[in-house]
Amino acid sequence: MNFTKYLCHRMPERSFFIKGHQFPVCARCTGFYTGLMIYLIVNLFYKHPYDWNMLFISMVLMVPVAIDGFTQYFGPRESTNTLRFITGFIGGIGLIIFLKIIIRWIIYVL
Repeated sequence: MNFTKYLCHRMPERSFFIKGHQFPVCARCTGFYTGLMIYLIVNLFYKHPYDWNMLFISMVLMVPVAIDGFTQYFGPRESTNTLRFITGFIGGIGLIIFLKIIIRWIIYVL
C-alpha cells in the first residue's frame, strides 16, 4: 500500500525526479519535510526560547508558502519546483516551531 498518496498529491509536473524516479512527495512537501528535519537537527545544538516572539516568527515563516500556494491556485501564474521547494522549506521550519510552541503550551497548561 502506498501511504504517501494521503500526504501529498504527487503530481509529476510538481515533483522532483532522480534518474527517472519520482520523489514520493511533491517539491513543496519535499521542502516542508526537509525544513522540519533540518530544524530538528539544528535545534539539538542551538536552543532558543519558545515564547510569543518565536510564535510570531513561526507564523511569518509560513507566509511565503501560503502566498506561493494561493497565488498559484487562484492566480494566473504557475510556480516552479524550485520556488515550491524553497517556500516549503521555509514553511516547514515555521511549522515545526509553531507546533513545538503549541505542544509545549498545552503540556504546561494541562
